[in-house]
Amino acid sequence: MSCNHDHPKARVGMRNPFCNTDLLSALSCGALLVGALVADSRGAAPGVGLGLLWASCAAGGWHVTIRSLQQLARFHFDVDLLMFVAAIGAGLIGKMEESAILLLLFSLGHGLEGLATDRARNAIRALGTLTPKVARVVRETGEVDLPVEELAVGDLVRVMAGERIAVDGEVRVGTSAVDQSPITGESVPVVKDVGAAVFAGTVNGDGLLLVATTKLSSQTTMARMVQLVEQSQANKGRTQRMTEKFTRIYTPIVLVSVPAIIFVLVSFFDMNFAEAFLRAMAVLVGASPCALVISTPSAVLAGVAQAARSGVLIKGGMHLESLGIVRAIAFDKTGTVTQGRPDVTDIVAADGFTPREVLEIALALDQHSSHPLALAVVRRAKRDGVEAREIRDIRAIPGRGVTGFIGDARALIAGPRSFGSGENPILPPAIRSQVDHLEASARTVSILALGDRIVGAIAMADQVRPDIAKIFSRLKSLGIRHLVMLTGDNPKVAAAVAGPLGVDEVKAGLLPEHKIDEVHRLMEKWGAVAMVGDGVNDAPALASATVGIAMGGTGTDVALEAADIALMADDLSKLPFAVGLSRRARKTIAQNVVISLGVVAVLIPCALFGIVPLNWAVVLHEGSTVVVAFNALRLLLYKESP
Repeated sequence: MSCNHDHPKARVGMRNPFCNTDLLSALSCGALLVGALVADSRGAAPGVGLGLLWASCAAGGWHVTIRSLQQLARFHFDVDLLMFVAAIGAGLIGKMEESAILLLLFSLGHGLEGLATDRARNAIRALGTLTPKVARVVRETGEVDLPVEELAVGDLVRVMAGERIAVDGEVRVGTSAVDQSPITGESVPVVKDVGAAVFAGTVNGDGLLLVATTKLSSQTTMARMVQLVEQSQANKGRTQRMTEKFTRIYTPIVLVSVPAIIFVLVSFFDMNFAEAFLRAMAVLVGASPCALVISTPSAVLAGVAQAARSGVLIKGGMHLESLGIVRAIAFDKTGTVTQGRPDVTDIVAADGFTPREVLEIALALDQHSSHPLALAVVRRAKRDGVEAREIRDIRAIPGRGVTGFIGDARALIAGPRSFGSGENPILPPAIRSQVDHLEASARTVSILALGDRIVGAIAMADQVRPDIAKIFSRLKSLGIRHLVMLTGDNPKVAAAVAGPLGVDEVKAGLLPEHKIDEVHRLMEKWGAVAMVGDGVNDAPALASATVGIAMGGTGTDVALEAADIALMADDLSKLPFAVGLSRRARKTIAQNVVISLGVVAVLIPCALFGIVPLNWAVVLHEGSTVVVAFNALRLLLYKESP
């Protein structure tokens, strides 16, 4: 049951105290209800159980009462008001247990929704923390630290090695490798020379950069990402309007029907007031939404619990239901389809050297670097049991590579384009041919030289996750019609990754706003669309999709907060399970709604014409509640078909 009442507007990142109060009220209501049942079963003194029931209703119903009176004052009719009247009606006919249960479930639903809302707000706050608040601005009189809000277009900002860039701008002086995965999701740092564009929130590598500001702080790519998340979260709330429209019609009809029934029975059927009142109460009991209220939350709670047992975090019932209607899924590439880090795939030795010697020299140069490509070399050397050669005078060449001395010979590891100029040797034709082949296969290649000789080459690539093709096949078997891969990487890399996986469509070279455009395009064509990602750059797309799904292990805090569902431990194989569970949950919810509304549809006329007396109306109504609850609990047994 979604929150229908109005919340006071909270600042970004703050918890919503009203929904937290709902959750505390539900817990208090449930504890007192259990105490009343225990007291009655143990033969406690007369009045103890009844007193606890009254206390339970008060704990669970005081906020419902306040909101109902507020809604009445504005002539708004919703489920809050109907639950308030139903609880009073149940109490008037001596069914205090039913009154307490109704209030318990309704308070619990509001409380859980409040927690999910807090998570969504935190996503916006987390995005904002990625961009530095202060920039080092170069003036004629020297350098001065200024808040980024005070910077103007054209201001020069100095970015030291390892710092996060504070502005969107253009490199005027310097060369460096910049980790722009927060914006583009690219798996390896990108070399930035004079004239290259850089983004606020990205991380500078080993070089010193002087950047000319090209956008105000409110217009940077990162700022637009914040705005996109805010807009997408706001748009999601609109889906709740269908429930509000239903309650605006249903609630007044039920409320007006009770006194109308009493009046008609007394005036036109010569029935005394007491008998007419009992018959009207029977109609109220039959029309009260106890089973209807339970139908969705009970299935949602069971589905969410079963998902959590299996390593899938679902933030609310709306997202569990929404995943069940998804027909297309978009996947970010880096860190989602792939493992998110480069690994050594090929070692090529030049004449006179062995692959082991190539790795020994590469390890000597890379062993103290934190560059992702260097870490890949270190991991491969550790796996193969290779020891580094002795090296001295190691020095990083910003944006190019690393150099040092092994004995009297200068050792160098750098990209292929660094060779053949200056003091660097020319690549032999055999090595050049293999390098061209490896780069055509979407691999990043590093060349090693020792003195005036080429030692060999090491190729690296971000590897796809194991069994990803099988996972995509399982999704297709569950009714997912279209699988898309979205990435900030270049088209050649994207095509090489997607080719063997059975992906229906690939979109490459995308910035965050492009990803959200692609999600909107897919939604226009396929209706409900899920987006799976792990990075900050995926947050707007995650928030704008029908369902956002984040990788829970290596996924950034922003992606986890912006998403509706998280796959814990980075286990993408749980995605087919989540889709299957959500489809089963939707069927269960539909069954429960049919059962609850069907019983109401039968009970109302039968109670009105006296076919079903008050006591039997209560029994049948409670029976439908039990049936609905047990049907929902079947979700706890759900397992994905092999």
